[in-house]
Amino acid sequence: MRLSVIVPCYNEESCLPTLRATLLHVLPPLTDEFEVILVDDGSTDGTLDLLRTMARYDSRFRYLSLSRNFGKEAAMLAGLEHADGDLIAILDADLQHPPELLGDMVALIDKGYDQVVARRTRTGDARVRTAASRAYYRIMNRLVDVELTDGVGDFRLLSRRAVDALLSLEERNRFSKGLFSWIGFDTAVVDYENVARADGDSKWSLRSLLNYGIDGILSFNHRPLRLAVYVGALCTAAAFVYALWLVLGALLNGTSAPGYVTIMCGIIGFGGMQLLLVGVVGEYLGRIYHETKHRPHFLVKETSPTTAEPEAPCLDD
Repeated sequence: MRLSVIVPCYNEESCLPTLRATLLHVLPPLTDEFEVILVDDGSTDGTLDLLRTMARYDSRFRYLSLSRNFGKEAAMLAGLEHADGDLIAILDADLQHPPELLGDMVALIDKGYDQVVARRTRTGDARVRTAASRAYYRIMNRLVDVELTDGVGDFRLLSRRAVDALLSLEERNRFSKGLFSWIGFDTAVVDYENVARADGDSKWSLRSLLNYGIDGILSFNHRPLRLAVYVGALCTAAAFVYALWLVLGALLNGTSAPGYVTIMCGIIGFGGMQLLLVGVVGEYLGRIYHETKHRPHFLVKETSPTTAEPEAPCLDD
């Protein structure tokens, strides 16, 4: 069994020495043949220099450096395309995905599963964050065609068959959580408690999380377009009923000047609704536009050498 471990990296200079030490402790007992593919996603700190050093003195650590920051989805795809293992794991560089779980995950793969996903429990999370996350997943599961599980992220172990299935999907607007579920295959789940970052700060801001959530909804299904049809039909019916009520009132009681507030509320309300629905259609149109360009998901500017030098420096400090 050859095991490939894919680690997307963006400004993770401070975490990499601890990650390397942890992987060298965890992986050798699992298999004699393993590789760690570290994907530098356009880092602006010393991440790439450290990756060069790691790869120079240990050929089991390989790196890809993308020409700019393409995002985590592209970094994971780059790693998957360059991995040649029988089993392929994806985990974060900040050690919030504990590599120690890989032993249990490999054992489940040996039982016939093609995917083993790690599900983070929300022990210790703020109540507001937990409630918001659960609400998001409830909404997502009502909209998308596959089931997404709260707490399941990108930390998983895949068989070669599952990875080949993922790579056969050529869409440009990728939402990996949905794609992992879409390919199917037998899947097992391993729970783990929340782990603090090894060092540094999270790269996810509130804005980026919000955009990621919107991308997940719009990139993986077309139900918001159907919802726009329903909302439009409902607004039309409400407008018709209101117009009928006005006509009946005029016939029974005559007409009067008052009505400014009602008119303004109607204009503002229906105008906002129209802009919202046009925005939904525009989001889908933009995604179609990007799909038709057929641009690559990423560009690689540098890869690691194929051989390593005999003496390794200390990278743990």
